[in-house]
Amino acid sequence: MDKFMRSSYDEKDVTVLLKDITGMVEPLPAEKREPLIQSGVHYCEMLPLEYDPSPDYIREYENALKRFSGITARCIAEVSERIIRDKKAPVLVSLARAGLPAGIMIKHYLEKKYGIDIPHYAVSIIRGRGIDKNAMRYILRRHSPESLQFVDGWTGKGAIQNQVNEAMVDYNGVDPRIAVISDPACITPFCGTHEDFLIASSCLNSVVSGLMSRTFLRSDIIGENDFHGAAYYKELEPYDRSYEYINAVEACMGYGDIALEAKAFVYGSGRSETAEVARAFGIADINLVKPGIGETTRVLLRRVPYMVLIAEDAPHEYVAHIIELAREKGVPVKKYPLKCYRACGIIKNMPADT
Repeated sequence: MDKFMRSSYDEKDVTVLLKDITGMVEPLPAEKREPLIQSGVHYCEMLPLEYDPSPDYIREYENALKRFSGITARCIAEVSERIIRDKKAPVLVSLARAGLPAGIMIKHYLEKKYGIDIPHYAVSIIRGRGIDKNAMRYILRRHSPESLQFVDGWTGKGAIQNQVNEAMVDYNGVDPRIAVISDPACITPFCGTHEDFLIASSCLNSVVSGLMSRTFLRSDIIGENDFHGAAYYKELEPYDRSYEYINAVEACMGYGDIALEAKAFVYGSGRSETAEVARAFGIADINLVKPGIGETTRVLLRRVPYMVLIAEDAPHEYVAHIIELAREKGVPVKKYPLKCYRACGIIKNMPADT
């Protein structure tokens, strides 16, 4: 179990506590996965087929990287400062895979500014299945519970935070609050901003996340003593942009004093807005509603979308990549008076035939 999964990240940047299942599971296109998910097969028991981005979409990603690296850098600096003020010797535990680039940048920031060694692990947490207990056991054999700081990229409606809250009931002393770059759901004080802005890493899948798949858990492949699994996409190595993203953000990073002020926000307001959207569109299963720029992008990349909502006041540059993806996939885009979010993806209701 101590054989760690490979990724395209430097081993000094993160220890990936996942089982390598490369070649063991055939990835499925969204059109095959979606009916299975909606009929009860858990998403973690399948791997999605990676989206092959068009030249137009790659151009939108590159534009996003140029436009938003500065904002992302400021948010990384602020959330890093909030972490170090709360935990003097933090151990970062990033939620694979969207949390990895954020965790690596937080680690780099704290080490460069404060000259301290920051351990950094990647673990799997799966909605409805919980956190990887073997990974938690591994970390807690080496570090104190009070030092652990969970990291993710952004919040959607808060489902993963709920999952961490539930999981940490079994781990006395571990802080369940997740640190994120952006928290439009308004559920954590460990954030760079509550604004829903475009975090460029959300635009792509594995090629900006260490060439790893999303995490996997199925009893015929993941044994009782195994870490949760993920596949490594060696064939995508020529297209890997994982460090391009990190380097672009860190090139904008400042290391001066930051005046941290308490952020005014209404706790859980994002969840309330998500429920309102579900009611407005007659959606009984709130899991089909994915609010926020990052989650809307994920819907378009690896689910079967029904519709995309764009906030009436959303600047075009924040949502240009979403509009491009929706155009390519023939998904309707509708302006909607969103308040907490600048975009919201709605998944098509398509249960499998019975």
